[in-house]
Amino acid sequence: MSDKEHLHLLWTSDSKITAEKMILMYSTNSMRRGWWKKVTVIIWGAPALLVSEDVKILEKIEEAKAEGVHFSACRACADQLEVTDKLEKMGIEVIYWGEPLTKLLQDQMPLVTV
Repeated sequence: MSDKEHLHLLWTSDSKITAEKMILMYSTNSMRRGWWKKVTVIIWGAPALLVSEDVKILEKIEEAKAEGVHFSACRACADQLEVTDKLEKMGIEVIYWGEPLTKLLQDQMPLVTV
């Protein structure tokens, strides 16, 4: 698989509608229908709270994970919002995303920001 077949979705909006109708719907269908070989959703900022508190969003994340979508959250954000432990218990990777995001941008990899 080439890096160009790996989509990253940078999720920065805490809108529940945007989460359900764009981030989670598109990432799930991308894997289910083979639009991308790999999809990673990067949870950055406010969505970390939404994910840690909203049962329906968590259910949609579990559905996406079952299709092969990978979820990863910004550690600095999660730490500042005090949700790191919750995210990790949900099976969401929590890492520092500053450098990896910069590399994605510099290498012009497929990235959608919402």
